[in-house]
Amino acid sequence: QVQLVESGGGSVQAGGSLRLSCGISGGAFSRYHIAWFRQAPGKEREFVAGISWTHSTTWYADSVKGRFTISRDIAKNTVYLQMNSLKAEETAVYYCAADYSGFDAEPRTAGSYDYWGQGTQVTVSS
Repeated sequence: QVQLVESGGGSVQAGGSLRLSCGISGGAFSRYHIAWFRQAPGKEREFVAGISWTHSTTWYADSVKGRFTISRDIAKNTVYLQMNSLKAEETAVYYCAADYSGFDAEPRTAGSYDYWGQGTQVTVSS
């Protein structure tokens, strides 16, 4: 049984920073990729950042490159998302997701991920 639990969300002013955490339990030996997605009210869920669990390679949505950093701690079974220079339009529920299929090299679509956390709210005020 794979479970993902996000934490670290909250309220911050525009230009501020937050660090999200995603604790993962179960299935460590067949885990390919972990990613962060976000979903604002009335909008579709969108890809934010991804990381290869084994190789630690990373990939990002163009909108967050240079401001967000995804990383992982194998010993803690945790993935982090450091978010700097936040913008009001980035207010959303942030989800982490795990890919245990490995069909794509750097998956960016929600359908590529097998397990999801419950989400954590990030609110950025202008």
